Amino acid sequence: MWIWMSASCCLIVDAAHGDQGPSRLSSDLCPLGPTMISTESVLESGDQPYIPLQPLNNSHLPGKATPTAVFMDTGSPKVTANGVHDIEDRILRITGYYGYNPGYSSHRREDGSESHAETPGSETSGESRSYQTCTNTALKVLGGLLMVLCVSSSWVGTTQVVKLTFQSFSCPFFISWFSSNWNILFFPIYYSGHVVTTREKQTPIQKFRECSKLFGEDGMTLKLFVKRTAPFSILWTLTSYLYLLALKKLTATDVSALYCCHKAFVFLLSWIVLKDRFMGVRIVAAIMAITGIVMMAYADGFHGDSFVGVALAVGSASTSALYKVLFKMFLGSANLGEVAHFLSTMGFFNLIFISCVPLILYFTKVEYWGSLSSLPWGYMCGLAGLWLVFNILVHVGVVLTYPILISIGTLLSVPGNAAVDVLKHEVIFSVVRLAATCIICLGFLLLLLPEEWDSVTLRFLANIADKKSEEHGEELTESSVHTRSRSRANGTVSIPLA
Repeated sequence: MWIWMSASCCLIVDAAHGDQGPSRLSSDLCPLGPTMISTESVLESGDQPYIPLQPLNNSHLPGKATPTAVFMDTGSPKVTANGVHDIEDRILRITGYYGYNPGYSSHRREDGSESHAETPGSETSGESRSYQTCTNTALKVLGGLLMVLCVSSSWVGTTQVVKLTFQSFSCPFFISWFSSNWNILFFPIYYSGHVVTTREKQTPIQKFRECSKLFGEDGMTLKLFVKRTAPFSILWTLTSYLYLLALKKLTATDVSALYCCHKAFVFLLSWIVLKDRFMGVRIVAAIMAITGIVMMAYADGFHGDSFVGVALAVGSASTSALYKVLFKMFLGSANLGEVAHFLSTMGFFNLIFISCVPLILYFTKVEYWGSLSSLPWGYMCGLAGLWLVFNILVHVGVVLTYPILISIGTLLSVPGNAAVDVLKHEVIFSVVRLAATCIICLGFLLLLLPEEWDSVTLRFLANIADKKSEEHGEELTESSVHTRSRSRANGTVSIPLA
C-alpha cells in the first residue's frame, strides 16, 4: 500500500513536468528502499485535497499499459499560509525538484500568468520609488532654502549686535574670547539631537569617547589635545578678533563684503598647499576679489580708518581661509559628531589657555571693562548665542543639505547688512564702495561654480541646439506637407528634381 501511493505521487509529478523516463523517476523522486515516504510527509498533516491526474503521455513503465483514467478536480486549488496552492506544489516543495520555488507549478509556468501578475506590482513599486525620490529632493531643497535664510539672518544679526555692543562696551578681544567659550556647548547640543533622532542609546561619555577617535586610535591625550587644538583655536580667535576690530572702523556692509574674500583665499591656498585642481574661472574670481579690496581701500583714500579697517577685514578673511584649509588637511574626513567634539574641545582650550590674554589686556589698561556688573551682558549673550547658532547651522547644514546653499547664505549677509545700514543707521554708500562690493560678490559666485561647469555648460548648449534643429526640421516637414496638399488640391503635381 505504501509503495503504491509513493509510486502514484511520483507518476503525478512526472506527468506534470514531462520527465524523461522511469530511471529519473525512481532515482530522484521515489527512492524505494529501507526508508519509505509516508503520506503525512507528502501531503502535510491535516490536508486531504483531491489529486488531479492527467494522462501520462511521456512517462510509462515498461511493459505496463498507459493509464487513461482521469480524476477531475471539483474545487478550486486550496491556498495555504506558506503560498502553496495545490498538491503538485506541495510535493515539489518537499522534494526540491529542479530548483522549485513555492507557488510556481508547471501549469502556471506554462500559461505565463505569474509574469503578468508581477508587472503591475513592479510598475507600482517603481512609481512609488520615483515619487519618494522626488519628494526627498524637494524636501532637501526646501530645507536648504530655509537653511540659507537662517544662515544669512544669524550672520547679519551677529554683525549688527556687535555694532550695538560697541556703543556701550568697546573691548573686542574680551567679546571674542567670551563668544568663543560658547563653543563648549556644541557637543552637548549635538548629543541631544543625536539622542532624539536615533534609537541607539549611548551615554554622553561613550559618545564622547567614540568621537574622540578624531585625535587618533588611542583617543585624546593631553599632548594631542594641545598639539591638535592649539593652532585651530589661535586661528579661530584671530579671525573673530580681527573681524570685530574691522567693525569698529567700517560699516557692517563693508566688513561682511570683505570677509567674503575668504573664499578666494581658500582656493589659492588649496591650489598651492593641497594641490587642488587648477581652474581658470576661479583665478578670475580671485583677481576680482583682490580688485574689490583695492577699490574698497581707495574709496576714502589710502589713509585713515578706512584703510586700516580694510586691512583688518582682509586679515580676518585670510586667517579664516587658513583655518579651513588646515581643517581640510588634517580633519577633512571628520563626521558631524567629530566636528562637534572638536569645536567643544576648542572651546575648552580657549577657556583654559587663552583666558590669560583678557586679564593681561585688563591690567595693562588696553581693554578696561570696569566691574562685571557694568558689562552689557544682554548684548554679549545675544552676540555669543547668534555666533553659536551660525556655526551650528554652517556645520550641520553641510550634512543636511547642499553645501553651496550654505555659501549662498553667507553671501546674502552682504545685502542684508546693507539694508539694515541704510534703513536704521542711514548710511550713504559711495559709487566706488558699491562697485567694489558688487565685484567681490560676483567673484564669490564664480567661486561656487563646480569643477565640471565648463563641460556641463557645453552639453547644455548642445542639447538646446539639438532641440532647436529638431523643431526647425519638424516645421519644414509640416510646411512641405501643407504645400503638397495645396498643390494636389489645385490639380498640380510636384516632381522632385534628381
